[in-house]
Amino acid sequence: MKKILLLSDTHNHIDDRILHYAGEADEIWHAGDIGNVGVTDELKKINPVIAVYGNIDNAEVRKEFLLNQRFMCEDVDVWITHIGGYPKKYSPAIREEIKRNPPKLFICGHSHILKVMNDKDLRLLHMNPGAAGKQGFHKKRTMLRFKIEKEKIFDLEVIELE
Repeated sequence: MKKILLLSDTHNHIDDRILHYAGEADEIWHAGDIGNVGVTDELKKINPVIAVYGNIDNAEVRKEFLLNQRFMCEDVDVWITHIGGYPKKYSPAIREEIKRNPPKLFICGHSHILKVMNDKDLRLLHMNPGAAGKQGFHKKRTMLRFKIEKEKIFDLEVIELE
């Protein structure tokens, strides 16, 4: 079983509350708009980090992280990207691939809007953790945490950082 902390859109911001929750996870996943590698460097001191770069990320972040990460966690096929869209409205950059080869768990950031929803057509779970940083129009800073054991995703919890 793995305990996952999922965050996105930190925009250069890291604080003690984020680090506290990072310490309770087995892995930290970041869905882009990291801001600078100092954010992920701090997280890596606590637990392993899997991240993608977002549209605001500079060359240093893009050198360290990919645009898409697709991997297995336990028996769950996971795909993380920054700009992914939502069920029935996926981003043109990934639309054909996600239809052809859907993961079990699809994660994106970018919108600063926390959403978790099932895509019944593709039989996948879509997650967007909202924004953990302070820049943007969001009113609450949010992250998600959950557990994965074998093929099950469970104990999903919204973390509000205000």
